[in-house]
Amino acid sequence: MIVNTAAYLFVPLDDAEALAGSLFERAQAQVLRGTLLVAGEGINLFLAGAREGIDTFYAALKEDARFADMRIKYSYSRMQPFARLKVKVKPEIISFRRDDGQPLDYPRAPSVSPATLQRWLRQGHDDVGKRVVMLDTRNVQEFEHGTFAGALTLPIAKFTELPAALEPHREALADATVVSFCTGGIRCEKAALWMQNDGMDNVLQLEGGILGYFEEVGGEGYDGRCFVFDERVALDPQLQPLVDQEAGQVA
Repeated sequence: MIVNTAAYLFVPLDDAEALAGSLFERAQAQVLRGTLLVAGEGINLFLAGAREGIDTFYAALKEDARFADMRIKYSYSRMQPFARLKVKVKPEIISFRRDDGQPLDYPRAPSVSPATLQRWLRQGHDDVGKRVVMLDTRNVQEFEHGTFAGALTLPIAKFTELPAALEPHREALADATVVSFCTGGIRCEKAALWMQNDGMDNVLQLEGGILGYFEEVGGEGYDGRCFVFDERVALDPQLQPLVDQEAGQVA
């Protein structure tokens, strides 16, 4: 069985080039495949391999105090979903290109836990009686595979298009508690921060994104699957892949 992981952390890095090289070497030594993204604002990792190699890699990474509190999300498949191991050093670990949406420059936007969100969706409002609007910060290709029931989806092809696409909806969202979400938390973290800095004081981010929600509480309130950018294509609320080539099955 292959262990698949997704992890990110916004943290100041003044050694991005050197760190990228050392992470690549460590992952390669453990026969892992996937993508390592490194920037001055942090790291974003998608790695898959045998359990021992995964555990060894992340144990060594967390010995660095900068990454000690990084959350790792796990899922499993029979297939190796990545063709190779690659590393990239980028200006941002997720491109947004908004000065008012940079996590290192501002306090983190408030968040809601999966368990609390599940309760809000079940009761139809938040704890002070306000309606809850789920805001999908992913692109069209992704939410076509699934999203939260009744979520506000935007006709975007890339994350940088979100501010303009959201503009026509802002007035209608003024009386709601808006919960931004994405696959693993990285985009909705930047989006929530930007919205807060742009005058929307009623926005929360879903802690851990869709995958964290599936992992902690299952799929209540979610319709369909969660798209992932690898050969598994999408995961259901039990974190099972749509495509598992080694098994020869398409669910």
